[in-house]
Amino acid sequence: MLRVLHLTDPHLFANPEGALRGTVTYASLEAVIDHYHRSDWRADLVVVTGDLIQDDSAQAYEHFRRLLRELELPVYCLPGNHDIRDFMRAALSTPPFHYCASVEARNWLIVCLDSCVDGSAGGKLGTTELERLAELVRTSSAEHVMVCLHHPLVSTGSLWLDSVGLDNAAEALEQITAHDGVRLSIFGHVHQDLEHEHRGVRILATPSTCRQFEPRRVTFAVDDNPPAYRRINLRTDGSIDHELVW
Repeated sequence: MLRVLHLTDPHLFANPEGALRGTVTYASLEAVIDHYHRSDWRADLVVVTGDLIQDDSAQAYEHFRRLLRELELPVYCLPGNHDIRDFMRAALSTPPFHYCASVEARNWLIVCLDSCVDGSAGGKLGTTELERLAELVRTSSAEHVMVCLHHPLVSTGSLWLDSVGLDNAAEALEQITAHDGVRLSIFGHVHQDLEHEHRGVRILATPSTCRQFEPRRVTFAVDDNPPAYRRINLRTDGSIDHELVW
């Protein structure tokens, strides 16, 4: 079994006291990591699905590196719409950090995709990324695949949030789930818990390590749910179980 710790949307600032909608994001991520350490569940690797920073600063990525190193695990990161690719790539391309990479372990292939569009809160999975996924699946010896990205492949039911979702979500969903080995896709961006299934593929959004959005709203609104992370168990036979931890 492969155990994956899913973190997303920490929105760090260069100033460790920086707050997003009333939540000090450095302290919030630190609390999530501390909660993981105090639990009886241990991951094999971490996937962080974007929006690592909030303020366009290189220093915020240094804070991320410092906090995530405490986990003593491989950390697979992909960009969100608030990330700066050049800063992120420079900070997170040396082990234990991996930028927009893939990994094969225990009969699973995990692929991180870049769904971001420069200058836009919304995203798109371009031909290059979809073809990269297809080639990785084709050449992998793993029977099962988990696909990771920032933007949602499915509707959230919130009008404002779906307006800044994945522009080609329907097309991307069909192409991703058409691969026989794909069992699971995870994403961030939506700051809420979401679970969906398409063609037998599980699709999961994990809430942020900081502030959450209120579900199913026409206009933007935050709620009072606490920080969260998800524990995902990928079994060698392709079955999956997971737990959302608030």
